[in-house]
Amino acid sequence: MMTVQDIYQIIDRMAPFNTQEDFDNAGLLVGDPAMAVRGIHVALDVTERVLDEAEAAGANLIVTHHPIMFSPVKRLVATDYETRLIFRMVRAGMALIAAHTNYDRAPGGMNDTLAARCGLTDIAGEGFIRAGNLPHPMTGHELTAHIAAALGAVVRPMGDPEKVYHRMALCSGGGSDFWAEGLALGADAFLTGEMKHHHALALADAGMLGLEAGHFATEMPGVFALADALQNAADAVQYDVCVSTSQAGAYAPPARP
Repeated sequence: MMTVQDIYQIIDRMAPFNTQEDFDNAGLLVGDPAMAVRGIHVALDVTERVLDEAEAAGANLIVTHHPIMFSPVKRLVATDYETRLIFRMVRAGMALIAAHTNYDRAPGGMNDTLAARCGLTDIAGEGFIRAGNLPHPMTGHELTAHIAAALGAVVRPMGDPEKVYHRMALCSGGGSDFWAEGLALGADAFLTGEMKHHHALALADAGMLGLEAGHFATEMPGVFALADALQNAADAVQYDVCVSTSQAGAYAPPARP
């Protein structure tokens, strides 16, 4: 049977863990690497609701985008939120792998998936930033509606709604720090999950349109893509492992492409 370590190596080939940022905590976070995997449940975050789903699906491996234990852990007390999750996973015999900044920057990973979901073409960029041409020129009003429909989300525009835009850069999650890199790639619009106020002011002054679509909405397409990749990898080596995807996000139900 496929083990937790086998799944770790599949993810590592797609998005090498040694490419994660220094502050990150991606990798195998809970569990035994030698444990046989009955099923895999993929989610943006590990939460009580996600663990409920995993148990219902018969999964004993959780794969998330966001890690836990970002800060050094000095105690394990059941009154702490993350500790309760860890205790529950250990008692249930579950393992947890997180693919975070390594997956954000990987070719075909989080940001490439978001660019494809938005219909961008002629995509450029590396690391955490992507930029591509819009399907056709759009006003700010039209582009806001286009992204809202693509992501199934409420989108907040920041900039001139009447101007016509041609090329959009993006960074999923809390990625507004990268707006200037998008401008350097020829973009006149910038999409992210969470936009810092001073970044919105600066990009609007530069003539760009800022689009804030929410952390959840900009990252769930990549979560679905990761689940599909894991299922395809298991099928390719003829391992009978079922991969399920969370339907209970922290903020809102996800929209499957």
